[in-house]
Amino acid sequence: MDDVIKIVNDIKAGNIKPIYFLMGEEPYYIDKLSDYIEKNVLSEEEKGFNQTVLYGRDVSIEDIVSTAKRYPMMADRQVVIVKEAQELSRTIDKLESYAENPMPSTVLVMCYKYKTLDKRKKTTKLLAKSGVVYESKKLYENQVGDWIKRVLSGKKYSIEVKASAMLVEFLGTDLSKINNELEKLQIILPKGSTITPKDIEENIGFSKDFNVFELRKAIGERNQIKAYTIADNFANNPKDNPMVVTTSLVFSFFIQLLKYHGLKDRNPKNVAAVLGVSPFFLKDYDIALKNYPMRKVSQIVAGLRDIDVKSKGVGAQSLSNYDLLREMLYKIFN
Repeated sequence: MDDVIKIVNDIKAGNIKPIYFLMGEEPYYIDKLSDYIEKNVLSEEEKGFNQTVLYGRDVSIEDIVSTAKRYPMMADRQVVIVKEAQELSRTIDKLESYAENPMPSTVLVMCYKYKTLDKRKKTTKLLAKSGVVYESKKLYENQVGDWIKRVLSGKKYSIEVKASAMLVEFLGTDLSKINNELEKLQIILPKGSTITPKDIEENIGFSKDFNVFELRKAIGERNQIKAYTIADNFANNPKDNPMVVTTSLVFSFFIQLLKYHGLKDRNPKNVAAVLGVSPFFLKDYDIALKNYPMRKVSQIVAGLRDIDVKSKGVGAQSLSNYDLLREMLYKIFN
């Protein structure tokens, strides 16, 4: 995020590079940077003749270079944005000659999502020498909560830890999806608000009581009544709680427990890093660690593999979600 702020501040200060090669597994910041350049480098009057958006699936490197070598019309520079540039991964080295001597009056933006260039290659080094090579790395699950807090803080909002956890639980580490949901909440809630689990439940559709997060917590506590109650709710609302997703998240919980059992250094900071969770949730894992010895966790993991296969319809065509959920809990608690 600091790199993104620096790039934006440099552009604001007029320190605009001829090439921005934006790459990496996390598309959120690639989109944010390309959108910022698209909206702010040229004035509205200049954009008509001097701003071009191309798509990697429709063009070749030669087309891009040809466009980039044009002179601007009635403006100091032109902007050429290539979206989905990863479609050109097989021929991307052809950009080398242009990177060696880019047009100073062109701002070429390459949006190379979900992939990265080898930083040891000549092409990458030339791109970095002539412009900016930015890698947008995927955040780990235990980093997303802090990211949510920073984003909201910049917009004068805050969020309760459980509400943040619900977003991560259901949306994973996809920053674009999380940001879309946060923007919905910002439309509804006044500035200065603290987003609560109730806000998430009422406005986004995640139940604060009946979700996989609460199911895993109940399982960890060996609270069978609560676990079966949540499972019954899931069975009655299969569209909101796909069995494949439920199985996957419960499975990952026990894999994390397995890792926890094997740790020698149980310093909370180290445990949170190894498990990939927020330190706030370590108490739930501490409880589960006492309730499930390592041998039992190994048995559960094996049983959940069987449930996962059945949830995908292999050898269990006659079993409903209700039957599969109850079988899963039986394997865990017995």
